[in-house]
Amino acid sequence: MSDKVRFLVLDGYSKEGREDLQAGGASTAGSLYERMLKRCHPDCAVDILYPGDPDASIPKGAAIEQYDGIAWTGSSLTIHKPDPKVTPQIEFARAAFEAGVPSFGSCWAAQIAVVAAGGLCAENPKGREMGIARKIELTAAGRAHPMYIGKRSVFDAFISHDDEVTHLPPGGVVLSSNSFTHVQSVAVTHNGGAFWSLQYHPEYDLHELSRLCYCRKQKLTEKGFFLNVDDAQVFVDQLETLFQDPSRKDISWLLGIDEDVINDDLRLREVYNWIEQLVLPTKARRS
Repeated sequence: MSDKVRFLVLDGYSKEGREDLQAGGASTAGSLYERMLKRCHPDCAVDILYPGDPDASIPKGAAIEQYDGIAWTGSSLTIHKPDPKVTPQIEFARAAFEAGVPSFGSCWAAQIAVVAAGGLCAENPKGREMGIARKIELTAAGRAHPMYIGKRSVFDAFISHDDEVTHLPPGGVVLSSNSFTHVQSVAVTHNGGAFWSLQYHPEYDLHELSRLCYCRKQKLTEKGFFLNVDDAQVFVDQLETLFQDPSRKDISWLLGIDEDVINDDLRLREVYNWIEQLVLPTKARRS
């Protein structure tokens, strides 16, 4: 077996969803994850799979075991409604649990992990949580969990979702929560496998959030986040300016943005920990 760590990234977006992001200047979710994984563990190889595409060749059985870690991106799909783009993803997550390959991911990932193991998700009755999730607080289980080594007990994080986990499966443990979304992260143990997942997005930075808001500015305005599309564009521009010049205290103060999301080492702590605490030890045992 190669010494290089091999990751499989599942980009949960449909082809139409990926094209919408690219049209607005945003990176696709799979490329964001590839970039993040290579930053956190440079000596790795990354394959990207698009399981929502009708012609996707989804690994099964021993083909899954060639990977040391499986990473799931966000998605614009909905998990609690029947959808041929979604069912294969749930089935693959179940197969990954059985193969014992450690999984990790953002947003869609938390919902996939929970549903694949027997839990439930639904639309958040509070509406959309967008931009920066405030005051995410680790639970007692979260403070003791290896995914959160070196993380503050209360922190902010990039976020963008409508749905939420409502019912945990057996083997599911809530690791963090805030006033908007009860399950902000969850660890799921199922059929001998482990899946550490976040409702928030460590792979985003201010530039990517800016582009995502640009892509969604009409919808966000309709949902009441902005009075009009011009105000939405002002917010997009502020995020981009702060990304280009993090010393702009006037913008960071106005938007309430601090090192929780600007400092890469803090923002990516969960990813580093997943690799160091779960992926590498599992790879060593399998070698």
